[in-house]
Amino acid sequence: MKISFKKKKLLLVSLMGAIVTLCMLATPAKATDVSIKPKKDVYTIALDSTYAPFEFQDSNGKYVGIDVDLMNAISKMYGFKINKVFPGFQAAVDQVQAGQADGIIAGMSITDARKDVFDFSEPYYETGIQIAVLNNNVSIQKLEDLKGQRIGVKNGTTSQQWLIDNQDKYGYSIKTFDDGAGMYDALEIKDVVANMDDAPVLNYAIAQGRTFKTPFDKIPAGNYGFAVKKGQNPELIAMFNAGLAKLKASGEYDRILAKYMGGSEAAKKQIDESTFSGLISNNWKQLLDGLGKTIAMALISFVLAMILGTLIGLLSVAPSKTARIFSTFYVDIIRGLPLMVLAFFLFYALPQALPLLKLSDLVAGILALTLNASAYIAEIVRGGINAVPTGQMEASRSLGLSYNKTMQKIILPQAIKIMVPSFVNQFVISLKDTTIISVLGVIELLQTGKIIVARNFQSFKVYLIIGIMYLVVITALTKFSKVLEKKVA
Repeated sequence: MKISFKKKKLLLVSLMGAIVTLCMLATPAKATDVSIKPKKDVYTIALDSTYAPFEFQDSNGKYVGIDVDLMNAISKMYGFKINKVFPGFQAAVDQVQAGQADGIIAGMSITDARKDVFDFSEPYYETGIQIAVLNNNVSIQKLEDLKGQRIGVKNGTTSQQWLIDNQDKYGYSIKTFDDGAGMYDALEIKDVVANMDDAPVLNYAIAQGRTFKTPFDKIPAGNYGFAVKKGQNPELIAMFNAGLAKLKASGEYDRILAKYMGGSEAAKKQIDESTFSGLISNNWKQLLDGLGKTIAMALISFVLAMILGTLIGLLSVAPSKTARIFSTFYVDIIRGLPLMVLAFFLFYALPQALPLLKLSDLVAGILALTLNASAYIAEIVRGGINAVPTGQMEASRSLGLSYNKTMQKIILPQAIKIMVPSFVNQFVISLKDTTIISVLGVIELLQTGKIIVARNFQSFKVYLIIGIMYLVVITALTKFSKVLEKKVA
């Protein structure tokens, strides 16, 4: 039986349709699927703070870089907003793991170990790692020359893992740094003989004036990827993959890379910051903002610590044995914990055990400063009260005054005169301790300085300016303390 041409045509079309349908069913949906939609209006994305050319502050104090531009472009493409935070690489990793941030893009290499705790996007940049030495170093020409030398590396990076894996082979020692700026400064002063870092970052530093050279070729180190906590925010990964594909197809991806690679105008300093005048004129707003946050953290935490510490101090001299035991226990626990450990516990560990107690970096920092200072203030209060002659209490009680009235009218007025200098001294200590809170990503004065140094590499000038700012504030507090002592007396 012959089949008509019309029937043949219909059969062929049906067969092709079936094949296409089967292919569609067998092939996973690509990231460019238009059905991908954000599940939240705003996502918090954590980035490094000092990782030029991927993220850094420009001379106007605005965060720019390859990672910043990629996230801005993709968020605009899919209609969601991003709250970008720049706590530094290790803090960014910790924030995503603790649920403080939804995702991380910070020049983060995709590794098997990291895949155990993160879900990664498609690679967006192929990288390598390199050794850098000072320009005048002629003794290191090959990896074997590193034997017996100390190498600087940034904590939590692929470079660090490579150095650890090859330490026995080449016989060097390792010194770990929290940020790139400190690591590069260590090489400048010869605290380390060489640094290992990602090749594009090293090349950027050299282009911006660092007196380094790379004596041998870069070592392949895989790819950078955008990441989320494993099993969470899959739509973010899908949108990043889809957006990245579109950016590459349109040529925008290449334009973003060209914008920052090789010291382009967008990445160069707009004002000469090699002089103190240029440095101050171009960064005074950031420095004052950092100082303002430092003073605000110190003031708020100290007021809260005064209230809590005074209460604990009064309990330490109370007639109740239970109250005294509680006070001793509190002081011993808090004073026995380093401030940084306490800050890490409040910000990273506590939310994992109790998700409802998720704190912002600033709140966690203030709370850590409060608890830390309250233990010392409690001891100041106890010491001040015990310094008042015991006969004062006995005489007052013999006249019929209650314990509370005696403390209020007789003991505390005398004790306060003794406590005032110690209170001011404790406030100065709290002011200095704010630098420790920068590990949570709070951009206080010291962290502001690190961010500026990462852009212009003027370590001596920047840290000298910051030191002078601290000195002025603390000297003013000391003068105020002396005036206050005279008035109280």
